[in-house]
Amino acid sequence: MKTFFLVFLGGGLGSMARYLAYRAMSQTSYPIFISTMAVNIAGSLLLGVIMGYALKQGNFSQNILLFLTTGFCGGFTTFSTFAFENMSLLRAGDYLTFSLYSIGSLVAGILAVLGGLFLARLF
Repeated sequence: MKTFFLVFLGGGLGSMARYLAYRAMSQTSYPIFISTMAVNIAGSLLLGVIMGYALKQGNFSQNILLFLTTGFCGGFTTFSTFAFENMSLLRAGDYLTFSLYSIGSLVAGILAVLGGLFLARLF
């Protein structure tokens, strides 16, 4: 039951952080999908740092990992919004932006996780 609560708490905090990031980025002139992409890349980087640090330490608490990764990072990043925005781009016939957003998000997310793993080695 404790692990469920930790994931619940982390997810709630991650969702609140995502909402604050969206609000901050809505003050810019960037299209809304840029906010989603930025949040997903930042979450991927954070996940890479957390996992890299945990692997390096070797004795990281499973509960803390669940709270930070499944909970916070899972609540902070958002695949459903990413999918909806892609559908909106397809419906609008904006195939170039759809392609750049989809491929860019995937590549940047993977590179961010790798970057996070690399950064964790520095600690």
